[in-house]
Amino acid sequence: MAGELEFEKPVTELRKKISELREYTKNTDMDFSSEIEKLEIRLEKLEKDIYENIKPWDRVQIARHPQRPTTLDYIAHLFTDFFECHGDRVYGDDEAIVGGIAKFHGLPVTVIGHQRGKDTKENIRRNFGMPHPEGYRKALRLMKQADKFKRPIICFIDTKGAYPGKAAEERGQSEAIARNLFEMAGLRVPVVCVVIGEGGSGGALALGVGNHLHMLENSTYSVISPEGAASILWRDAALAKKAAETMKITAPDLKKLGVIDEIIPETRGGAHRDLVYQAEAIRETLKTSLLELTKLSEEELVNQRYKKYKLIGENPSLNEYIGVN
Repeated sequence: MAGELEFEKPVTELRKKISELREYTKNTDMDFSSEIEKLEIRLEKLEKDIYENIKPWDRVQIARHPQRPTTLDYIAHLFTDFFECHGDRVYGDDEAIVGGIAKFHGLPVTVIGHQRGKDTKENIRRNFGMPHPEGYRKALRLMKQADKFKRPIICFIDTKGAYPGKAAEERGQSEAIARNLFEMAGLRVPVVCVVIGEGGSGGALALGVGNHLHMLENSTYSVISPEGAASILWRDAALAKKAAETMKITAPDLKKLGVIDEIIPETRGGAHRDLVYQAEAIRETLKTSLLELTKLSEEELVNQRYKKYKLIGENPSLNEYIGVN
């Protein structure tokens, strides 16, 4: 099966067996309905056992799934009248970040997000979703425009990290990220951020300073990839699975740590199984967030954002949870 993940193999094999029995029953006079019914009951139990006990490394694999919906997929399902804007007015346009003006249930908003490709050709064009500094400057240009015209900002986060190449560094990669962090902290409009896939390092954080930060159930948000952490801690990238469990990078862990506000549930197996369902789940979360935040004044929005990040790490049970004495 295309895009099959390792932990899903028992489910996939059982589904295949059920499908074969149905096809055999259809094409012959033999009746296997009772056997099919027993296998379906077994499949339901197996799916429950697997998908309700997903390990951190399994979630990393789901977050990286090549068929996982992207920012443009969600924009098409969630917003109307989307008008994409290009360029940072300094150097050029970066297709690893998309953004523009749209309407969400009639409310004018600015939408910005990382954008991966659907195939090799598009991934090369979009630099595999790893922005250059002009991408972050484009995002900041749109944020300031939204701030000027009082439009709420919605950010979709999905990147392995900012592009670490020589050209990006020469054009001020770290300054562009730092500038976004600084400017986003003082925006006078509601900012809602949603991690829809991988949220890697400063490249993700540059779109992540919001009043509300939500995560899809099987997305990740971390300072470094599990492979990178394993290489640093144990000098062996093969220990990425162990690193994923240690780093607390999944939505359930980050919710306990107070880093995120809400976990958006995914369909069994991941968002790539049902884009429409996933878009609707995100829609409900965005509606709730915007309803709450649009009631606040400009000063209250800035203060709420400040307090949100100031309180991270002050939970009394935090050290116990992460294993620090």
